[in-house]
Amino acid sequence: MTVQLALYNDRSRRQARGKRSQRQGIQGETRVVDALGQGGWTILGQRVRTAAGEVDIVAERDGILTLVEVKTGPDLTTAAYALSARQQQRLLTAGAILQGQHPDWGRNGMRFDAWLVDALGRMQHIPDAFRDAA
Repeated sequence: MTVQLALYNDRSRRQARGKRSQRQGIQGETRVVDALGQGGWTILGQRVRTAAGEVDIVAERDGILTLVEVKTGPDLTTAAYALSARQQQRLLTAGAILQGQHPDWGRNGMRFDAWLVDALGRMQHIPDAFRDAA
């Protein structure tokens, strides 16, 4: 009985932590969308699903298609380390899919930006955060 209760409590804590992280991620994305809009970007989509996975924000300005990955964390450094090589590859593939589906997007190219958001709401924009090695 005690083991079952311990497993239940552990699962409940994980679920609560997951919901809290999801809520913080959505709040971070909302702040970034606002900042992009103020910067003259056209938001083409938010939480865009592709066969390669979800893209947090798809935006365009001056004909440059930008796929934005928003990372939240207790501080900006922790948020920065949350963007893994696997996620970068997923975004590269998603970008190719989106350009194939929407050939009018990104007539002047495509890039991948990262936005970092910490627990205090501070944000850091990293334009052209990574590129396709090919």
